[in-house]
Amino acid sequence: MAFEPDPSAPVARLVEVFERLARTGMADLPIANPALRVEAVGFVAWDSEWVGVLITPWAVNLMVLPGQPEVSTNTGLDGGAIQSRRFPSGVYGFRTGHIDGLGVYQSCSLFSPPGEFADQDAARAVALEIMGLLFQLEAALAPPPVQVSRRSFLRGRFGGPG
Repeated sequence: MAFEPDPSAPVARLVEVFERLARTGMADLPIANPALRVEAVGFVAWDSEWVGVLITPWAVNLMVLPGQPEVSTNTGLDGGAIQSRRFPSGVYGFRTGHIDGLGVYQSCSLFSPPGEFADQDAARAVALEIMGLLFQLEAALAPPPVQVSRRSFLRGRFGGPG
């Protein structure tokens, strides 16, 4: 099967499945943030897969979806294996899962529970920022080295020139 060039199908399945989860039990969890709803944010093609952020009332996760359609006949959620995945910004651990109607996916927890978000707009803004940072080179994310003059070094001042 070929790579799905349009993320709308797998992302629509993702949202549909997690909206169903939200309606059938997750919404009543004490960790659920009632100000949030299920939303897929910023999905892009990466290495023949789809990567983006999934906002739910109970968690905000970085998600990886296969680039090929995959719907299994298994019931419930399986998996749990953790796989390291490299992005330009670094290496992150993703837990493998499976849900009927979606198939296999991988998730990296960003906020769980997502209590710090006052509303959906705030969660969406953070999700978009995360997607931008994910694809920045690791070196670009590191703080610049502090320049210390020889004189400052010898005087024990390591905060910069002087």
